[in-house]
Amino acid sequence: MAWDWQMFCEDTLDRTVREGCFGTDGDITYLDWMLSAWGWTVSVSLLALVLALAAGVVIGTIRTLPDSKWAVRFGNAWVEVFRNIPLLVQIFLWYHVVPAIFPAMKSVSGFVLVVLALGFFTSARIAEQVRSGIQALPRGQRYAGMAVGFTTWQTYRHVLLPNAFRIIIPPLTSETMNIFKNSSVAFAVSVTELTMFAMQAQEETGRGIEIYLAVTGLYIVSAFAINRIMTFIEKRVRVPGLTAPSAAGGH
Repeated sequence: MAWDWQMFCEDTLDRTVREGCFGTDGDITYLDWMLSAWGWTVSVSLLALVLALAAGVVIGTIRTLPDSKWAVRFGNAWVEVFRNIPLLVQIFLWYHVVPAIFPAMKSVSGFVLVVLALGFFTSARIAEQVRSGIQALPRGQRYAGMAVGFTTWQTYRHVLLPNAFRIIIPPLTSETMNIFKNSSVAFAVSVTELTMFAMQAQEETGRGIEIYLAVTGLYIVSAFAINRIMTFIEKRVRVPGLTAPSAAGGH
């Protein structure tokens, strides 16, 4: 069967071919639909990444606090819970269980719930990387910060975390790419991202080869762009002699 790439120029309602492949006057083509789905995928991924970084840094940091037994236990519990429950199960928990327990959550959109699930899931892995990065630093850096009069917070902010981030950029690159790929599970709660587009468009058109190849191409382009950006950042901030610890990726 011959491939038909022109199907992306078809209107999603009457299947007529639109000149220029983009719809007008409110009509959309399959190309419009795919690009919109790509936008939703990027939005879910970026927002979940921001949440994962914020929570991961906090949890990873408190797991290294000296003389803070309960903080360390809380951080360890956070990592074990969110890392060991499958992502799809976590999404269903946020979508079905959490609103049943907290009725106010019923008004929260599926998009937000996916961001929360994906963000917290990834935060556990980033927390492990942050912890490993901090513990990989020479102990003298912590003592040096205290010697100049820094508080514990100031030592982490100005000394430990900046250096830890420099050496965990490689595993952070992998997590950033993973969070983009993991966003595909958002289809399970009806978020119209790339995977849901591919499934629905394939059912409507019967052109699964063209659709899935195009969607795969967008995933590859996105992952490649992330890799290039993170590689550029790594080269700009690299500290000679410091490398990412082997345990940073977690289990």
